[in-house]
This record gives sequence, structure tokens and C-alpha cells, in this order.
Amino acid sequence: MNVRIHREGYPFIAIFVAVNLLAFLLSAWLGWFLVPVTIWCVAFFRDPDRVTPDGAGLIICPADGKLLPLVEAVPPAELGMGDAPRPRLSIFMNVFNVHVNRNPVSGSVVARAYRPGKFFNASFDKASVHNERMSIRLRPEGETTDARDLAVVQIAGLVARRIVCDLVQGEGVRRGMRFGIIRFGSRVDVYLPPGTEILVTPGITTRAGETILARFL
Repeated sequence: MNVRIHREGYPFIAIFVAVNLLAFLLSAWLGWFLVPVTIWCVAFFRDPDRVTPDGAGLIICPADGKLLPLVEAVPPAELGMGDAPRPRLSIFMNVFNVHVNRNPVSGSVVARAYRPGKFFNASFDKASVHNERMSIRLRPEGETTDARDLAVVQIAGLVARRIVCDLVQGEGVRRGMRFGIIRFGSRVDVYLPPGTEILVTPGITTRAGETILARFL
């Protein structure tokens, strides 16, 4: 399996390695004590290849982590998707999960909007409302109206202090394509349109680009 390192990780890895080498110069015991921390930093920014399922109408998980309970919630107002509640699937990423995010569907980016906010623990439901976030509105391939638009929201957590989103409005995307990363510990919400069948249950461990969340009926 090919495992690369996300570009966001290089400065952090360089700092961790430098500090670790300095620690060895000061004390062998201290140097060895910090080795697991340096290894963790490298592992945090790992970006493994994934095999994305084929099939019409599939909605794929955008993040590795634990699936939180399903709720009905209104999508972020900045995306202009109305005030009607939709099914929301939330994935909590702890500091040991892969943090690279992937597109759930093929299609196009209708809108994206950044909103600053707080840094509550990302496993709390209030994080979706109050925390710093990057919201993306996607229109599935072949759709000419907004009936099947869905939203993906990157949410900073208690430790996370930077959201990276490479998508731009109007861009075409592919299901399973990498589009960003959040560091360190965070959450991704997916707001589904009406007329989707949810295929997962809360509590499962998800894999970005591979776990099937739902499908269009």
C-alpha cells in the first residue's frame, strides 16, 4: 500500500525531528522519550491511497473516524440551502485517525464558505454550530437543479487550529478525490438531500473514500 505524507505535514515533521535530535544531544533518555511523539506526528499526516467504490448514486464518507448519532439539522446558512432540516451524518476524527478529507460524490462545487468560530470538542453536537468551519456545497454529476445538492462541512475541534480546503467554486470534483485536511483532531459533517437512503449505523469506524454512507433513491 502506498502511503504518502500530506504537504501540510512537512513543516511540523521538520520541527518535531529537529527537536528530537536536539533532545538526543542533551540526553539519550530524553531523545528516546520523544521518538514516539515524532513518529505520531509523521503518522498524523499520512495520506494513504484508498479504493473508492463504483456504483451509481453512492455517497461516500469524506473522513476517517467514528460515526456519531444521526440528527436532523439545518445546513450552514452561508451555503444558501434553505432552513429545512436535513439528515446530518457526522464523523469525529481523533488525533490518531487519518485527517485527509475526500469528496463524497462526483459533480461540481456550487459554493464554499469559511466561518470563524470557537474550538469546542469536535465530538460535541454544538461544535457543528459554534466551531470554526469550512462549508462546501456540492451538486452531483448530471444534476441541473439543486434538489440533490449536499453539504460537506470541515469543522475545527478542541486541538485543531487550521482547516485546509483545496476546492474552489465552480470546480469539477470526483468521488473519493482528496480535497483537504484538518489538523489536529476534528469533525466532518455531511448534510444529505431528501430522497437518500442511509446505509450506515452510528458508532461504526469509517474510512474516507471507501465507506458508503448513503445512496440516492
